[in-house]
Amino acid sequence: QVQLVESGGGLVQAGGSLRLSCAASGSPFTASDMAWYRQTPGKQRELVASITRGGSTNYADSVKGRFAISRANARTLYLQMNSLKADDTAVYYCKINIQTPMGSWSDAWGQGTQVTVSS
Repeated sequence: QVQLVESGGGLVQAGGSLRLSCAASGSPFTASDMAWYRQTPGKQRELVASITRGGSTNYADSVKGRFAISRANARTLYLQMNSLKADDTAVYYCKINIQTPMGSWSDAWGQGTQVTVSS
C-alpha cells in the first residue's frame, strides 16, 4: 500500500506564491510519471502539471510561466506556484504512476490540499 500526502496549501493573496509538496510512503514501488491535478466544486479534476521519470515537464496553458513542477526523488514531488490568481483556487492533488514489486502498474493519489487565492 502506497500513501501520498500533500502539504503546503493555504490562503494567499493574489500575486503571492505557495509551494506544494507531496510525500509518498508505504510499500516499495517504482515511480514513473508524477503529476499535480486540481479540482473545484462542480468541475472535473484537471491536470495542472506533470513530470516524467526523465524530467520532461508539461503544463496546462493556464499555469505556464507561473507554476513549476519538480521531483526530488521517486517519493517527493513539488509544485512551485507563483503569481497566483483567484482562478487558481482549488483542491490540489498529487498523483504518481507506480509499479509494485509484483510488476503491476496503478495510479496513487493523495487526499488533496486546499489552495485559496483571495483577490
